[in-house]
Amino acid sequence: MDMDGVLVHEEHMVPGADRFLGALKDNDIPFMVFTNNSIYTPRDLRARLLRSGLDVPEESIWTSALATAQFLQTQRPGGSAFVVGESGLTTALHNIGYVLTDREPDYVILGETRTYSFEAITKAIRLVEGGARFIATNPDEKGPSREGTLPATGAVAALIERVTGRAPYYVGKPNPLMMRSALRHLGKHSENTLMIGDRMDTDVRSGLESGLQTILVLSGISGEDTAELFPYRPTKVIGSITDLTDHVMDPFKS
Repeated sequence: MDMDGVLVHEEHMVPGADRFLGALKDNDIPFMVFTNNSIYTPRDLRARLLRSGLDVPEESIWTSALATAQFLQTQRPGGSAFVVGESGLTTALHNIGYVLTDREPDYVILGETRTYSFEAITKAIRLVEGGARFIATNPDEKGPSREGTLPATGAVAALIERVTGRAPYYVGKPNPLMMRSALRHLGKHSENTLMIGDRMDTDVRSGLESGLQTILVLSGISGEDTAELFPYRPTKVIGSITDLTDHVMDPFKS
């Protein structure tokens, strides 16, 4: 399941999310909480969720930073990267043995940060022009804040692409790669797994393209009218996660 819009809104729990997670645990249903945000480590996110009243183990949190690190480990083990991002991304890369450098790196990796600097973006542009492969953790163009919209990874990636003529490879949702890496982490198969999300363009699409059944909750980004605009549909649409609490063993019960 996605995190923001499904379990929490910013720092506040979606009403009933704690009872839903409790029902999953009571019925021994394994789950993974997803986020395209690469700023935080799973430990950071566990602490954030605890403050909102939700107890989610570290090992049940999967981020675009972890998916990116796993992808790079299979592509070019022991490589090097210049990173524009925060501790969630740098920690994931350190954990797979990557060297972080601005001297002839194998990759330029762009992630989420609240402090994008012109200097760092310029350095990334020059390294991509010099032959570094361009990876971005996720394609989200904007994100919410209390003050209003913030530019996100996809927006900054578009800037770098416009200058260099080199498009990044996006690892996070809606790339089904992120979903499949999480399935491997869970040790489960797509036939027996479903995706719960609040966005048609990332959550539902990535679930659909990974062979999962999907549930759209209307407690986040996509509304019922918005969902009708897409050429694909979720398996089920519900108001919020709490609608599943009493029948987690049969989530498609009408």
